[in-house]
Amino acid sequence: MESNSPLSLAELNALVRRSLQTCFPDALWVQAELSDVRANASGHCYLEFVQKDASGNSLAAKARGIIWAGTFARLKPYFERETGQAFVSGIKVLVKVTVGFHELYGYSLTVTDIDPTYTLGDMARRRREILERLKQEGVLTLNKELELPELAQRIAVISSPTAAGYGDFCKQLRDNAFGFVFYPCLFPAVMQGDKVEASVISALDRIYEKLDRWDAVVIIRGGGATSDLSGFDTYDLAVNCAQFPLPIITGIGHERDDTVIDMVAHTRVKTPTAAAEFLVNHTRMTAEKLEGLSQCIYQEVPLRLTREKERLENWLMRIPSKVQMRLQREAFAQERLAKRMETALKARMQAERHRIELWSQRVNAASPEVLLKRGYSITLKDGKAVTDASALRPGDEVETRLAKGSFKSIVKK
Repeated sequence: MESNSPLSLAELNALVRRSLQTCFPDALWVQAELSDVRANASGHCYLEFVQKDASGNSLAAKARGIIWAGTFARLKPYFERETGQAFVSGIKVLVKVTVGFHELYGYSLTVTDIDPTYTLGDMARRRREILERLKQEGVLTLNKELELPELAQRIAVISSPTAAGYGDFCKQLRDNAFGFVFYPCLFPAVMQGDKVEASVISALDRIYEKLDRWDAVVIIRGGGATSDLSGFDTYDLAVNCAQFPLPIITGIGHERDDTVIDMVAHTRVKTPTAAAEFLVNHTRMTAEKLEGLSQCIYQEVPLRLTREKERLENWLMRIPSKVQMRLQREAFAQERLAKRMETALKARMQAERHRIELWSQRVNAASPEVLLKRGYSITLKDGKAVTDASALRPGDEVETRLAKGSFKSIVKK
């Protein structure tokens, strides 16, 4: 065929098919993200493989893919068993494909094998990123640091109401061998599929509205496929659980790997039944502690009463001697006080007597008789001493008293 001869579309497509077969004769391992995964009634799985740009906002590449029914029946359970992850859109996979081109349907990749370890690595990477973010935000261990009440009996349960695990959990609590009473209350939630995150967060919000009614929260999942755990590996659910003010116990039925909420929860157990056993054992330890305290009381109280009775009897025996000793001490003290009072009184009386003598001497020294004996005289008018000559008038009669006798005079001027 000459180069300038036109080709029909079918001829062009056939040429492309032969060229691809020549260029890619063997199967290749390809890394991609699953998109638009659909399985039809015949068991064939039709999907798209996509690759996003560095920002993750737009597609950098896309290819149509197919997994034939026989291969899909083998690969899907194998992948989900190994990864614990459903074979759904949005996950990253490493698949072995053959490159094909059909004249009618165009370019496609036919999956012949899958490596679950690649997906496990990507899932682990995403978990690590979420946990590192929670750590940087300072909330990673907040729920673990809460103290589970000694009697955790009021249990808020997040589970599917139809899940066998929920029934097993309630039965295990109800029929415990110790006869403990628990009060579980169901907060229904979707526990598998793409609605897990929003549904469980909504249940936590409803519990938070009546927070004081509950001692702990139990998130359990049972009866579903172990591949539907991706909803428990999200940042939003993890941050809600990490910051929830009640201890959270998880038992979502996945024994091999912990989900992100397992890592941030107060306590992680494997199954719903194990969650119930944990609560029963916690209550049993509390009961044993109380029993030990009770026995201690029964043993220690009689001993304490006996010791206190002996102490009382000992004090009663010592009271007479103590009283006698106290009376003697008080008598001695009284005698000493009486002597001190007598001595003090004598000293005071002597001091007062001396003071009186001094005053007596002063009074005697100031006596008029003494002054008169010294040659002084006293002039009286109408019986009163005259101290100012201006108080007298000519013709006044005055009396002058001497040490011996007195005489009267008439004032002339």
